[in-house]
Amino acid sequence: MKIGFDAKRLFCNNTGLGNYSRSLVQHVQRYCPKATFHLFTPEARQQSATSLFFDESKFHIHESNARIKAYWRSFSIVKDLQHTGIEIYHGLSNELPHNIKQTGIKSVVTIHDLIFKTQAQTYSLAERLVYDRKFKYACQQADQIVAISEHTKQDIIRYYHIDPEKISVIYQVCNTLFYQLRSAEELAFVREKYQLPKEFFLYVGSVEARKNAKLIVAAYQMLDPKERIPIIIVGKGGKYKEEVKQMIMAAQLETSFIWLEHLSNNEHLQCLYQLAKALIYPSFYEGFGLPIAEALLSQTPVIAAQTSSLMEAGGPDTLYINPYDAQSLSIAMSRIVNDQALCQSMREKGYAYAQAQFAPETLSQQMIQLYQKLLS
Repeated sequence: MKIGFDAKRLFCNNTGLGNYSRSLVQHVQRYCPKATFHLFTPEARQQSATSLFFDESKFHIHESNARIKAYWRSFSIVKDLQHTGIEIYHGLSNELPHNIKQTGIKSVVTIHDLIFKTQAQTYSLAERLVYDRKFKYACQQADQIVAISEHTKQDIIRYYHIDPEKISVIYQVCNTLFYQLRSAEELAFVREKYQLPKEFFLYVGSVEARKNAKLIVAAYQMLDPKERIPIIIVGKGGKYKEEVKQMIMAAQLETSFIWLEHLSNNEHLQCLYQLAKALIYPSFYEGFGLPIAEALLSQTPVIAAQTSSLMEAGGPDTLYINPYDAQSLSIAMSRIVNDQALCQSMREKGYAYAQAQFAPETLSQQMIQLYQKLLS
């Protein structure tokens, strides 16, 4: 089985789509070593996160020498796929090249979310038109679609009227390191390095309107002062982030919110999860909600919005809140602070759920079986 991947995000994106691409390719190769893996990319950037893909015994990198990289990725790449003898091509980030169906190469596309449809107000008209054209074409042309959650699958059916039988739900594999807990020594090092408070809530993700960080500030103000443990925010942002900071300043809560905007070390991030009292994730919409799965694998309780795919990521033992109701979040935060038995139960049950639901071998085998079915 000769599999080609759209590896642009794998090599050139350090966050969501890049993490998905690297985890999927790495784990599928681990559990299907007899296949050959070809990575097609406009540019192959070698850094710590991508170094393993330069192992020529496992991966074959095809870097474009085209003058117009975007044109190559969307159109002329199909000639390279044919020349290489690719049997299956997997578009890992919502796109497929034009005319791939005419080549006879089987195609798979992963659709992560349709946020530009469901949260249209957060995108410009031009962005919505471009994304809609690309996503719709990929869904129509693909032999199989992978949705990273059941909620995303339903959105694909709703907006593009795709046959449900053509869509497989295969959850996202987390970064390998999250499947093994950090040691006490590592936790102590990170606590000292970042001067972390004894107890804290944690928020992980970009600070944008869809993620709903303002709800955390509003809920915090409703807490009894004795329950106000600090909140650490890990994530970058633009205008909305500045609005959140202004809201914090207006409430005179600057000392209660700690910002780590440039954290790029995943080992340190996992330590933050393990040290946190709970992860707070009040997003209005997510294709999956990776920080929730990462937190559960770190034995961290989670408070999440009862929206989109977050209940799939969080399972039955996460505390769910109304993302429009600050008081519901405040009540959940208070429960975490005051009920140690609840927290312990959430750690144990949430961890067991995540280990079962997001096990790399299980998810990788599901993807391998999908590939094999296409070629049978």
